[in-house]
Amino acid sequence: MAADKPATDALQGAAVVDVRGVEKRFANGTQALAPVDLAVRPGEFVTLLGPSGCGKSTLLRTIAGLTQPSAGTLRWWGGGMAGVGEPGRKLVFVFQDATLMPWTRVRANVRLPLDLAGVPREEADARVDASLALVGLAKFDRHYPRELSGGMQMRTSIARALVTEPDLLLLDEPFGALDEITRNKLDADLLALWWRKRFTVMFVTHSIYEAVFLSTRVVVMSARPGRVFREIVIDAPHPRSEGFRVTQQFAAYAKLLSECLLEASTEGAPQGNAGAPSGGVVGMAGKPGAST
Repeated sequence: MAADKPATDALQGAAVVDVRGVEKRFANGTQALAPVDLAVRPGEFVTLLGPSGCGKSTLLRTIAGLTQPSAGTLRWWGGGMAGVGEPGRKLVFVFQDATLMPWTRVRANVRLPLDLAGVPREEADARVDASLALVGLAKFDRHYPRELSGGMQMRTSIARALVTEPDLLLLDEPFGALDEITRNKLDADLLALWWRKRFTVMFVTHSIYEAVFLSTRVVVMSARPGRVFREIVIDAPHPRSEGFRVTQQFAAYAKLLSECLLEASTEGAPQGNAGAPSGGVVGMAGKPGAST
């Protein structure tokens, strides 16, 4: 398979998600999000990275329609939330925990959204088979969640998301509780799935290394109230292998993100021109890994 750069191509399409001036203030007075402006294009793998409590998950949940903004507007595929779910506009959210039904088997857990949607059983079973095969669980469809490892439970949760054939997949730090070896394996599996299916992904993580490995673009958020502090395009070709993790380019991107994250954590959103402007995209002139 030839290498490609989906991030470059994605910028040519209309926004899958368009966030404009979105704020979130909770009933107790806590402001989780300052005005956030962000557009996500078709086929992008966008990762939200930032200090704890900066509003990454709140922003993702707002995009998913699970919480309402206090101010600002959101548009999905150029329209409102009422159009989400129509062909070509399917949105699925994967939580931090696998959130599986412990009393039923893997197959039934994965089939749940199709059952709720009234999909005929024969069609639903075929889609479940395909989804389980994608995540490497075809031989575990008769197991109960308690019989699976933590990594396999998260695979089941992702299979349940994929069975709906999503156009936009939102993942809220799904691998954060797993050991590093399992996490790296699931990162690679998720990236391979994204490459094959070409859906759009928004992913929340605290891990700089995970963000570099997965993303076409990393959005660094400031300390609370969260806002877009800086955007870094990860200009590395796909498909990516484990070998990418030990390259000079990977290390340079990790260093750049670490510096941005430290600045975002200690200073909040920059005022005026401090390096890259607030919300600015760090371009690839002098890109990490380039000779100097």
